[in-house]
Amino acid sequence: MNVMEYQLASVLESPIISEKSTNVAEKYKQFVFKVQKQATKKQVKGAVEIMFGVEVDSVQVLNVKGKQKKFGRSIGQRSDWKKAYVKLKPGHDIDFSAS
Repeated sequence: MNVMEYQLASVLESPIISEKSTNVAEKYKQFVFKVQKQATKKQVKGAVEIMFGVEVDSVQVLNVKGKQKKFGRSIGQRSDWKKAYVKLKPGHDIDFSAS
């Protein structure tokens, strides 16, 4: 694994497994990942292709704003994070239960 592949491997933080992401995966062959805040679409595409050995068709990224939460009498702020929707080319699939 060279330096470039090592940097791309650190772009993906975790897959997001929820009811919404499962529906998107079944309907549109899109998978949802939590990625680093500074990650670009090209970096996410390269990271998914290297980590899972699939071909990526398109990537959509969005910034998720952190919520304000109360802790007793004080107000805190959760940190902002970035989410990526990755659409795979036909014939490719990611199986998280085997990974």
